[in-house]
Amino acid sequence: MTDSTKSNEPRLILLSESPYDTPNPDDTLQDPEGLSAVGGDLSSTRLIHLYSKGFFPWFSDPDPILWWHPEQRCVIHPKHFHLSTSLKKSIKKNVWTFSINKKFEAVIAHCSALRADKEGTWISDDIKSAYTELNKLGYAHSIEIWKDGQLAGGFYGVAMGNMFFGESMFSLAPNASKIALKVFCSIAESCGIKLIDCQVESDHLLSLGATIIDRKEFCKKLEQLIPTPDTNKALISIGKKAQNQPI
Repeated sequence: MTDSTKSNEPRLILLSESPYDTPNPDDTLQDPEGLSAVGGDLSSTRLIHLYSKGFFPWFSDPDPILWWHPEQRCVIHPKHFHLSTSLKKSIKKNVWTFSINKKFEAVIAHCSALRADKEGTWISDDIKSAYTELNKLGYAHSIEIWKDGQLAGGFYGVAMGNMFFGESMFSLAPNASKIALKVFCSIAESCGIKLIDCQVESDHLLSLGATIIDRKEFCKKLEQLIPTPDTNKALISIGKKAQNQPI
């Protein structure tokens, strides 16, 4: 187990074989900002453990697995989602439906393909396999938006306790990913989800109501909202019922 005492200086940790090896978030590097550890694996046990502590993997093949814990965290409180006038008009103008976990593998594949077309993807085959396994275990979830019977957009992420960790989103039709987030924020209260982690800020997320908190506050939120890293059973239950539901 990695020594969790503060070293007073940034350092990069090489993870051991133990899936419970935990770096100290306060020791993350400042350049590149937020990089905390390297190595380990993408086993479900390690992913669940490190997500519950605020870490997430982000790397590109053939690089080793890199684990991050940024100083500034972009988050959304579901009740603060900003529904713009234009987005409201788009929802009313078209016939949209949504589903949860109906096409998880298709969602992650679309997220990977769209990023590969733009700047190269970090969603490798290993990432796809790891999160698909998390989906089977009830931890990873996809929210799908449908237009005229066709998959139009959505996103996927990891849920545990009262937290949701968003990973990636895609749109094949204008506003589809925004609508997916709007739908998820609407059902979040019934799932007990209090906070959505968006990892790194963007103008897109800020326009939807995201805000920035520092690492110390984020870690406090994790302790409050994930007393134990269990699956969100309410979200799983809603997902079984929400198959092409009208928005």
